Amino acid sequence: MKHEKLKVEKRKILGKNVKKLRRIGVLPANVYGKDIKSTAVQVKTADFSATYATTGETGLVDLDLEGTIIPVLIQNVYKNFRGNYLHADFFKVNLKEKVKANVPLEIIGEPKAVTEKIGILMNIVSEVEVEALPTDLPEKIEVTVEHLTNIDDQITVADLKVSPEVTVLTDPNQVVSKIGELVTKEAAEQAAQEAAAAEAASAETAAEGAEGQAPAEGEVATEGEAKAQAPAEGEAKPAEEQPAKEGQ
Repeated sequence: MKHEKLKVEKRKILGKNVKKLRRIGVLPANVYGKDIKSTAVQVKTADFSATYATTGETGLVDLDLEGTIIPVLIQNVYKNFRGNYLHADFFKVNLKEKVKANVPLEIIGEPKAVTEKIGILMNIVSEVEVEALPTDLPEKIEVTVEHLTNIDDQITVADLKVSPEVTVLTDPNQVVSKIGELVTKEAAEQAAQEAAAAEAASAETAAEGAEGQAPAEGEVATEGEAKAQAPAEGEAKPAEEQPAKEGQ
C-alpha cells in the first residue's frame, strides 16, 4: 500500500498564540506515540488538507519531521464552525503491531424496497471500530443494500464483509442499515396538524391556569382578595421589605 507523505517542522509557538499560525495558513499539530516523546509541530494547512482528504484516519502517512520519517495515522482533527482546520494529531504506529481505528461505511446501491416505494432506507451508523496492522487498515467498508426488499429488512455489523486480517470490534448485533416504513405526504401533513392542535390545547390550558392569579402591580384587588391579604386580628403586620442591593 502506498503511503502518503507529509512534511512538518517543529513548532515553537504554543498556547493561544497558535492563532497567529492559522492566520498565515499554518496548522498547529502534535506527534505522539508509544515510543516517542510528544512533539509540537506545524504543517502547511493546504498540504494537510490534501493529505487528509486522501487518507482519512485509517491511511498511513510517512511524516517527514526535519529529515526523520515517522509512520503515523492522522487523529483528533478539529475544525471550527466554518469548517476550517484548527488542530490535528499524528499518532506514530509500529507497523508490526495492531492498532484500533474507526473506519467509515460506504452505502452501495439502492434498495429494492426504495425503488418500489415500499419503504425508506435508514442508515443507523456511519462507521465501525476495527483492529488490524496499520498496513491492513481499510480506507472504508462497503455496505451493499440493493437486496433489502421488505419493511424491517436490515444489515447488521455481523453482515459486513472485511478481509481476514481485519477484526471488527463493534457489536455484531448493531444494526447498520434497515428498511423503515414509508412516510407519505398525507401522513406527514396529518402529523403536523396533530402537533399544532396539541400545541394550541396546551396554550389554552396555560391561559386558563393564569386566571384567578393575584392582580398585577398597579391593579386593584377585589374585596375578597383584600380581606384575604389583611392580617388576622392579633397578628403582627409584616415588616417592610428592605430594598435589594444593587446587582441583586
